[in-house]
Amino acid sequence: MPANSQVDSAASGAQQFLSVFSAISPHFRPRRHRLTAHDYRAEMDHRFTTWNQVTGVTGLPTAA
Repeated sequence: MPANSQVDSAASGAQQFLSVFSAISPHFRPRRHRLTAHDYRAEMDHRFTTWNQVTGVTGLPTAA
């Protein structure tokens, strides 16, 4: 059985992840029922481009 400090640490880590996830996840979940397939793909391309720019992924080399 894990020590209380390990349980507290795991709970703290989970809470930190969930607080960040809840702020970011709507960015990747547009209201699909309101979009055509073409508009959905265009919107997701735009959102991922924005995400890559914000996180700094855009300037990284790609793996071959």
